[in-house]
Amino acid sequence: MNKRQLKEIVVQQREELKRKDRGIERENLEEIGRYLKIPHVLIISGVRRSGKSTLLTQIMSEWNDYQFYYLNFEDERLISFSAEEDFDLLYQVFLELYGEQKTFFFDEIQNVPGWERFVRRMYERDKKFVITGSNARLLSRELATHLTGRHLAKELYPFSFREFLRFKGAEPGENSEYITEEQAKIAKHLSQYVEDGGFPEYLKYGENEILHRLFGDIIFRDILVRYGIRETKTFREIANYLMANVSNTISYNRLKNIFNLGSVNTVKNYAEYLESSFLIFFVDRFSYSGGVRHASPKKVYCVDTGLRNVVSFKFSEDIGRAIENLVFIELKRRSSQTEIYYWKNRGEVDFVIKRGLKVEELIQVCYSINEETEKREVGALVDAMDEFRLNKGLIITDDIEREEEINGRRIVFMPLWKWLLKVPEEWA
Repeated sequence: MNKRQLKEIVVQQREELKRKDRGIERENLEEIGRYLKIPHVLIISGVRRSGKSTLLTQIMSEWNDYQFYYLNFEDERLISFSAEEDFDLLYQVFLELYGEQKTFFFDEIQNVPGWERFVRRMYERDKKFVITGSNARLLSRELATHLTGRHLAKELYPFSFREFLRFKGAEPGENSEYITEEQAKIAKHLSQYVEDGGFPEYLKYGENEILHRLFGDIIFRDILVRYGIRETKTFREIANYLMANVSNTISYNRLKNIFNLGSVNTVKNYAEYLESSFLIFFVDRFSYSGGVRHASPKKVYCVDTGLRNVVSFKFSEDIGRAIENLVFIELKRRSSQTEIYYWKNRGEVDFVIKRGLKVEELIQVCYSINEETEKREVGALVDAMDEFRLNKGLIITDDIEREEEINGRRIVFMPLWKWLLKVPEEWA
């Protein structure tokens, strides 16, 4: 690239940045603010269009007079940008335009192979970096090679239900859980949230084509092109199949047979690509044996129920699957420091939450409860509590709220809306 062209891009992007709508404040902002005080490289990763660029804008707004460097590598004019040849030129451009600054903000950095070498070199010169990316696999591989112990990572997902309500101007007031009218409003918004999901741009304009285009970009740009996949039709069919089967169990061997693939390893690679793009997630069955975990079927979830509803069959035939998917993404959103499994013995528990070496929490999702389903779900939960020696378990429901004790074990029934609006320690 030549210097004049690079200057034009930098200046234009900076002017666009000043005009950019900062949107609603994301819940991650305060936590990220603490990370900014640490010299480590901060990586914000997540699915396309989840709001990473807007979050970056919110972070940058804390700087007086835009005293930082900024570049968005998603700009098509930067398609020929080379890590080996152009980063030093970019730094020279930054210096000429804005003088010596300490902080770099780079958006969608994974588009530049080898970016981590420049970041490492400048980090050693006491520079601070805040970087976004939409491919977990590429980021983690590059960070592990060149920035081990020198970076902090945070994942960003589409709007939580709390953010969704804020976006709609419907944040519940104090003590709203005790006011019938407020509960009715929250329930109405929750139904819409399950239907529409949390992608900001879709919520703003309501056009299904936005989510169709997003799905296509993830499949084509983030996976097919990046990994040079030749069986494009088969890959798309697998992605659609998984989107249609969220909250169900799948096995790699079954996928191999359904789509006539020659190797289970091909299916595993495809699954890894989908998960690296933050589109699809796979949850292992809990076992202390690694062999059992890897050999058992996995449960599959999608990053957003709205996206799933638009590109696949809707959840209307089974609202419970939608709610289970919603709970999974909320668990991912709340903490990147935990591992999530499902448990299966005589019965099944939807979520086993493990932190370090210890299982800390068991969650059962049973949206519509009758006498038969309650007996089944509670029985499985109590069995799992016995195995993990936990005294408390949670069942997320539609509108049932109560507690009961079984064999010295405390079972908490909590409506989904209340669980989504509370932080985890509040229900302890």
